[in-house]
Amino acid sequence: MTSPPTPLPRPNARNIAPLAGHRDAVYALAGRAGSDQVFSSGADGLVVAWNTADPAQDGELLARVENSVYALRELPGRNLLLLGHNFQGVQAIDLQDKSLAYATALPPVAIFDLVYSETRQRLYCALADGTLAVLRGSDFRLENLLRLSDKSLRCLALSETRHELAVGSSDWQVRVLDLDSLAVKTTLTEATNSVFTVAYSPDEQYLLAAGRDAHLRRYHATDGYPLDNEVVAHMYAINHLAFSPDGRFLASCSLDKSIKLWDAAGLALLRVLDRARAAGHGTSVNKLVWPGSQQRLVSCSDDRSLAVWQVY
Repeated sequence: MTSPPTPLPRPNARNIAPLAGHRDAVYALAGRAGSDQVFSSGADGLVVAWNTADPAQDGELLARVENSVYALRELPGRNLLLLGHNFQGVQAIDLQDKSLAYATALPPVAIFDLVYSETRQRLYCALADGTLAVLRGSDFRLENLLRLSDKSLRCLALSETRHELAVGSSDWQVRVLDLDSLAVKTTLTEATNSVFTVAYSPDEQYLLAAGRDAHLRRYHATDGYPLDNEVVAHMYAINHLAFSPDGRFLASCSLDKSIKLWDAAGLALLRVLDRARAAGHGTSVNKLVWPGSQQRLVSCSDDRSLAVWQVY
């Protein structure tokens, strides 16, 4: 019998800066390893850029849209920021001159997530009517609308090496699709409520899923997706999961107002970041990103703010 991996030492983490300026709940973040820039948006329709290397700087307003934004995706090679503008479709902002570069109408519903495949040059969009929209990367023209569920599609995760797209939905299921044919290869049914977040591990050996039932589940992607581990991770709904760029840590955030840091290998809980213990958020924490190279984690919340966490 294989012994469990030795847990990492408990990291320290501190809230080094609140980022304020949004006028309503912040739902969406985009950021990436190698860049200190983070983008945010939410219920106020403001799209803002922040510098996490110097969080004392004010945010830069990139755009103002008329409806809520739940999903952002940066395409650094093309200097574009994609936003899922609820009821209006997908819009692409040119980050150099802050102009609207592309706009594509989709069914007039909420857009909960966006992922982009570099190998296939396609954008995949999770829609509230249960439809997966596929847009051509060159000009973001609509190629396909695939109805997967009669409930909302809430989250997406892409595995380029496995040629798969994982789709979590409000019908309590995670569907794993072939990236070329979009045929459903596997359906995961262990969740007991809506699935809000899915994430492949950095080595793409595992798929993690979580949502309204507050359980964190890990599936072994290389062996037909059997359930590998399950943890009661939060008190209330888990809104998002994000791996650190080095793959050592997994961060989760929740309606219970907390962020938790986990040992990514063994799913041992390492640190809780909340208002009482770490001057954290006072309401639901909605999204997480690990930008730059300084082991910093950024969170956003219904409390209208972002927080920059130094993990060390």
